[in-house]
Amino acid sequence: MFSVALVACSGLLAQNDTTFVATGNPLVKYKYTADPAALVHNNKVYIYAGHDECPPPQQRYVLNKWCVFSSSDLKTWTEHPTPLSAKDFSWAKGEAWASQVIERNGKFYWYVTVQHKDIHGKSIGVAVADSPIGPFKDARGSAIITNDMTTEYTKISWDDIDPTVYIDDDGQAYLFWGNTQCYYAKLKENMIELDSPIMTVDLPRFTEAPWVHKRGKWYYLSYASEFPEKICYAMSKNLNGPWEYKGILNEIAGNSNTNHQSIIEFKGEWYFVYHNGSINVDGGSFRRSVCIDKLYYNKDGTMKRVQMTSEGIW
Repeated sequence: MFSVALVACSGLLAQNDTTFVATGNPLVKYKYTADPAALVHNNKVYIYAGHDECPPPQQRYVLNKWCVFSSSDLKTWTEHPTPLSAKDFSWAKGEAWASQVIERNGKFYWYVTVQHKDIHGKSIGVAVADSPIGPFKDARGSAIITNDMTTEYTKISWDDIDPTVYIDDDGQAYLFWGNTQCYYAKLKENMIELDSPIMTVDLPRFTEAPWVHKRGKWYYLSYASEFPEKICYAMSKNLNGPWEYKGILNEIAGNSNTNHQSIIEFKGEWYFVYHNGSINVDGGSFRRSVCIDKLYYNKDGTMKRVQMTSEGIW
């Protein structure tokens, strides 16, 4: 496993899958991975993550492509050949920031954050594939969200980031995203066009990284809060709110200023997937690593605070 990791990190890996066995947090130890979004499909977990490439000791975000890992038991994992990069969107000039993949009608839609070539600020694109591991291609040929669509809410150029999609029980899909302001909008059934005006969710101390999941009758909207970021969450019985703030779910993730989560149920257990900066000594805010820990609920439906561990779920 160690020799495979060296080859993968050097960029010399052939276009084949790489398999490794998890031995604790962080999950991936041979490369830096960030902003994980997990998908459960056909009894497998897929984790889509950005690839932090900034060489030490530099301190800046360098992300050009995304990674995908899969497992049927959360122990043995496979990294698949890079399925998507920022340059795959002809209208983007780079910066493969946070993203999420969701399945609908046999297609897999990958919502991504990139920097637009022609419109100032961050934008959201969407790619599509017939398989959860790709190959993916731009589904629109243009951004679905651009910075000029949200200037009435905030004047910053990086508020249109961190897309996440949830399909409600009635089949209606929703796109959530944002920085300093949480936005959402309905999606058409084709998953690549908006089907409503852009709406807002007012959440205490919202920074970024919204994620929506449902358990029983409750919807949960978790998000990164303040800076350095911790994960907080709100609950509602309706996806359109009102949302009731419930407090901190996950504390500041070690020596990483950012915190980005996804929450999934897999084989009857709930998991909290996140990143920290724990690969020493070169980790930190710009060389992050994906981790997994268990998530538990109280009898009233609220979530217990996540205990971050070095052992992880293994």
